[in-house]
Amino acid sequence: MKSDDSINGVLLVDKGQDMTSHDVVAVARRCLDMKKIGHCGTLDPMATGMLILVLGSATRIQDLLMSEDKEYTGTLKLGETTNSQDAEGEVLLKRPVPEDLTLEQVKAAFDTLKGDFYQTPPMVSAVKINGVPLYKLARKGQEVEREPRFVRVYDYEITRFEPPYVDFRVVCSKGFYVRSYANDIGEKLGCGGHLSALRRTRSGHFKLLPGKHVTFDMLKGGQKEQVLTSILSLYDVSKLRGA
Repeated sequence: MKSDDSINGVLLVDKGQDMTSHDVVAVARRCLDMKKIGHCGTLDPMATGMLILVLGSATRIQDLLMSEDKEYTGTLKLGETTNSQDAEGEVLLKRPVPEDLTLEQVKAAFDTLKGDFYQTPPMVSAVKINGVPLYKLARKGQEVEREPRFVRVYDYEITRFEPPYVDFRVVCSKGFYVRSYANDIGEKLGCGGHLSALRRTRSGHFKLLPGKHVTFDMLKGGQKEQVLTSILSLYDVSKLRGA
């Protein structure tokens, strides 16, 4: 593929379900006829929403954009623990959800995971141990000790409480696993739980806004001219970030 070296900037993609972040990058490369594309923060195949792509010379600010806080909306399903901590995994344990569970008790569990704390990454993740991604070990049925990571929850909101489901919004730091968050809250409530839906609505200063982002279908359909009009220049990015 002959690379188009004239394209530089940031592209906001509304990622759909059942695709990896790498899939999005691969399709963007074909659509734009260029090789130098990276993404700023992996989204699991189940997750949807904001995926920032950096194009051309914008790849030099990839680490900077990845380091910023994120905002998600998600759904916690209580009563079932899975090996991946989300709905795509195998159910390991089922426990009854207390019939008298109250919203106040759920809020109390969420409150324990607000602010600064250490979080243990899930086994089904891209975190590497001795150079090997954890998910590869998990596929072999292996479970190894993982070093907890320092993370931060800036804010959260419970938007729906209809047991066994709890909808929530969370604002968190880089490196935060919402799957582990859901799993840990389920354990604090004594019935277990897993993440059944997830959408990233913001990454740093970037939000998904009409006319400012593209979809996977637009990239896959080769709508290059329309995609090009959605690319933010490095100057636009600098102004948005107040730099």
